[in-house]
Amino acid sequence: MKYYSTRKCGNAVNSSTAITSGISSDGGLFIPEEFPQIKIEEIIGYKSRSYQEIAKDILYKYLSDFTKDEISQIINKAYGTKFDDEEIVPVSKLNENLYIAELWHGPTSAFKDIALQMLPHLMTKSVEKCSINEQMLILVATSGDTGKAALEGFKDIANTNVVVYYPADGVSDIQYMQMATQDGGNTSVVAVEGNFDDTQNGVKTIFADKMFNNELYEKGYRLTSANSINWGRLVPQIVYYFSSYVKALSVDEIHQKTLIDFVVPTGNFGNILAGYYAKQMGLPIGKLICASNSNHILYDFLKTGTYDTRRELKKTISPSMDILISSNLERLLHHLSNNDTKLMIDIHSNLERNGYFTISKDIIKKIHMNFDTGWVSEEETKNRIKTVWEKYQYLLDPHTAVGFEVLSKLNDKSTKRIIMSTANPYKFSSSVLESLTGNNSGDGFIDMEALKKLTKMIPPSNIENLKYKKILHEDKAKKKTMREIIKRIIK
Repeated sequence: MKYYSTRKCGNAVNSSTAITSGISSDGGLFIPEEFPQIKIEEIIGYKSRSYQEIAKDILYKYLSDFTKDEISQIINKAYGTKFDDEEIVPVSKLNENLYIAELWHGPTSAFKDIALQMLPHLMTKSVEKCSINEQMLILVATSGDTGKAALEGFKDIANTNVVVYYPADGVSDIQYMQMATQDGGNTSVVAVEGNFDDTQNGVKTIFADKMFNNELYEKGYRLTSANSINWGRLVPQIVYYFSSYVKALSVDEIHQKTLIDFVVPTGNFGNILAGYYAKQMGLPIGKLICASNSNHILYDFLKTGTYDTRRELKKTISPSMDILISSNLERLLHHLSNNDTKLMIDIHSNLERNGYFTISKDIIKKIHMNFDTGWVSEEETKNRIKTVWEKYQYLLDPHTAVGFEVLSKLNDKSTKRIIMSTANPYKFSSSVLESLTGNNSGDGFIDMEALKKLTKMIPPSNIENLKYKKILHEDKAKKKTMREIIKRIIK
């Protein structure tokens, strides 16, 4: 399997080069030359296989320059003792047509662990395959969950440094503590003045600065990314769509060709794009339902075909979705435009110059064939957390609640649907407590204890024990000073 940039058809590379590069030299994202096909009979056969076994089968189809033994070792390292559920992604049935896939049983209690427990091992093996002698310098922009997952995955990995940038005042108390207390001799965490888009644009600017990249290279460092722009982040996420589908089949006597919709709370479009890849590979998915919060730029785009960033970014109780520039959308549009690289360059140019772009009616039609969408307000999100708890005794985090509420607004109630639950509710204790009681203390740890007492649910130890940890990272930066941390590392 070869990979090429969304902005240039030539110079195809293998998967290890795509993973170590993170982003193409022309600024585009790497995409596979084709979608490997899996027959329905093979998919049904996954019912009797573990998550790890399903992952081995799917990853080998994409990472063809890795041996089966190498992929097996990587998967076994990624999905070992750090997950608190042996199923990795358990699926719960709430009613006749509704299931929840819990993606948050990894060491940082967020869905990002599924990929970021694997990426360090993929990266290490890719560096070896590419005969890279420089140290890898991994830059991460996070709206909350990716940062901690990347830090935990890459800490103390040999010849690797990881720098995480997050928006100051743009994450929850728990998310902040997860990052600020991170140990590891190769980790750095920086609060950036501004919102997530400011942070993400700052990282992209560093990647695009050829002079600075050359300076790094001369000092023995090579830049790459652990965000979902990196193919090594995206490909492991395809697996849990197959796994969740066959688990739903196992729970009920569902016909093997039944189309199931997936409801995906999303901001940077990586999670839902993995579902699109799964569908293209043959998984019987009906619609991928894109759920947005008050920052509903993706909803507007999927409905109208115009992507317009000329709006205020709102701070919400679902901060991982507080994003206006969804990087992975470029991959989808490249596929739907029949690999029109000129269109991708024009879209990027219009977004940079004017703050918006509009796609053709033909592409909009293709989008509507694969996607549905909806958005909800803050008050609706809080109400949904409360009503689901009262009806099912099931506790939602604010992001999953957005997906649940969007689903409730869709007219078709008979279709089988799986909600992709992206985080443990205790990562957002104050918001969840307020949703249930109308009040919170403003202190995430005090509210965690109150939520624990109210629901009788036990928080994950990795979250509950944060209050005893020492703050290790206090760096702050403005967008224009984000390089200073890197310069300190490479001295």
